[in-house]
Amino acid sequence: MSEYLLRTATDGDFDALARLIRDAFGGTIAPDPADSVRTVIEPARTHVVEHGGQLVGTAGILTRDLAVPGGVLPAAHVTGVAVNAAHTRRGLLRRMITEQLHTAPEAVAVLWASEGRIYQRFGYGLASRNLAIRADRREVSVLAPPAPGNLRAAVPADAIAELSQVYSRVLPARPGWSSRNETWWKHLTSDPPANREGRTAERAVIFENPDGVVDGYARYRMTPGWDDNGPKQEVNVTEVVAATPTAYAELYRFLLRIDLSRTLAQGLSSVDEPLFYLVDEPRRLGGKVGDGLWVRIIDLHRALTARRYAAPVDVVLEVTDGLLEANAGRWRLRAGAGGALVTCTRADGEPDFSLDIADVGAAYLGGTPLGALHQAGRIREHRPGAVAATSTAFGWPVAPNSIEIF
Repeated sequence: MSEYLLRTATDGDFDALARLIRDAFGGTIAPDPADSVRTVIEPARTHVVEHGGQLVGTAGILTRDLAVPGGVLPAAHVTGVAVNAAHTRRGLLRRMITEQLHTAPEAVAVLWASEGRIYQRFGYGLASRNLAIRADRREVSVLAPPAPGNLRAAVPADAIAELSQVYSRVLPARPGWSSRNETWWKHLTSDPPANREGRTAERAVIFENPDGVVDGYARYRMTPGWDDNGPKQEVNVTEVVAATPTAYAELYRFLLRIDLSRTLAQGLSSVDEPLFYLVDEPRRLGGKVGDGLWVRIIDLHRALTARRYAAPVDVVLEVTDGLLEANAGRWRLRAGAGGALVTCTRADGEPDFSLDIADVGAAYLGGTPLGALHQAGRIREHRPGAVAATSTAFGWPVAPNSIEIF
């Protein structure tokens, strides 16, 4: 292992990093000097492994906030994790991830996993699920009658001010969503033709209420298509962000009625997507559930006191953590009515139940019930009923999801 140097990346490493990540994930496109991803990658927060003057491993962090039940907190957004195929099975990934966890100042880390089995080894738990919708739009109609308001078309990159204003309003109420500063908005709305994969340029539609206030927007593309029977275009929805139920309904009414389209596809929907209760034939929306965000608790005390709880709770947890010893041991978590007055302190008493740090991460956003983890044999209960009561407290009225892969 002395042949492998673990260090922090520099600005000059970008092209080598891009090639390493491209090859690891099966990409075929060479790094583009104009790619906006350069503006959001943070070399100072990217670990690399060098061997013989070549980069053979990398793991990066993006500095962003994450919405959690009842609040928003800084979270290490882990991304671009890759090891050159000729250098695997040598502990390089473990070195990088361990270094990340020991040096990150945030209380929580979050990532999208290429394979869940990789990150469970490092204490990550499956904290959210996403729903992929593929709707036959001719078989689905919005039940609610049309509401007053105005829809207008826009180019996303030209409407960042309006889009970001709505997104910032909605963010605190949506666990799993990540903050977006101006740099991130410019990156997310950049639209190079090489990235369109045969689809149109990205479009936006904005909903204004009768007072002229922007209450929602949708970003989408069209996939052209024709056959012997006529048009069969597909509406590819990037995201729908709505601050009010009216805006939500009117945006989907628009998306489901675009002329010449036959299908609506949206890959990053929530498992409790209101659309299923808004249309006349929910079965025709399709729906395939997949894993979403994986969460790793870095600082247990800070993480558990940063979120709020759906019910009062007073419980002693016995936590194991194979990588961060400061998290291990017995902790007493208390929260009052409405989730206020949250405390998390070291405890000497007998635990109510025992669990691993990965299970705390899985439950952290309110989408994975502790009760389900108990049924799976991941939690050992010492006081009957303790898991059920705590599971209720950890839950949240809105299921967590992420509408953006980072």
